[in-house]
Amino acid sequence: MTYCVAIKTDDGLVFASDSLTNAGIDHVSTYSKMHTFVQPGERMFVLLAAGNLATTQAVVKRLRDDCRLSNPTCLSSVYSISDAVDYIGTISTEVQRTQAARDANTNFEATFIFGGQIAGQAPETFMIYPQGNHIHESAAHPFLQIGETKYGKPILDRVIRPDTPLEQAARCALVSINSTIRSNLTVGPPVELLIYNTDALNGGRRLLFSEDHPYYRSLANAWNEGLRQALNNLPPFEWENQPQPLQVVAASGSGQMQG
Repeated sequence: MTYCVAIKTDDGLVFASDSLTNAGIDHVSTYSKMHTFVQPGERMFVLLAAGNLATTQAVVKRLRDDCRLSNPTCLSSVYSISDAVDYIGTISTEVQRTQAARDANTNFEATFIFGGQIAGQAPETFMIYPQGNHIHESAAHPFLQIGETKYGKPILDRVIRPDTPLEQAARCALVSINSTIRSNLTVGPPVELLIYNTDALNGGRRLLFSEDHPYYRSLANAWNEGLRQALNNLPPFEWENQPQPLQVVAASGSGQMQG
């Protein structure tokens, strides 16, 4: 399983992903699920991938090959991010059909988050479904998730808004992934994080966190302690502040009547 999240704020974009692709007892593999496509000063794109590994790797290879060969339609030439998303959706469905024709018993579906910025345009993020269609982030819902989303969603729902500072949004993304890792063994480190400032048109600040990375560990510990403190500071039930009634216990003695 996979967990990836992208956040759009007024200041820029945040992308985060885990790297575990096989959680079997005898074989654990890690692959990056974050892929960047950058033309400094012109455009910067990030692709997060979830689903069948053969499909996602084939899609990424096709995207890079099209750029390398300067094909008429490629990430280097698309006019808008929306056009790029349509292009990626088409490639994804083609790859899935090809893979399925070879092995009808395997699920080759893949889901993607794609985002970034083209010079002169606003940053955007999209989620691309296996069928090739897509949805766009919005001010009311400024983050997108793919993979194992349910464990990391509550913190995002409570914290992320368009005016959330970019670094705070990045910390929130890390906490969201850390919460997912603690609750689901099929999601695991290393965790990749990319922070992109609007109009920078560069590769952003990209970080890799192992489970034992000092910052990642301190962040997780601080979040756990904060949750415990928040729980302790919740208002008590009304009866908890009331004095307990005096308990009267009758003493037994030799003068007690016998039946």
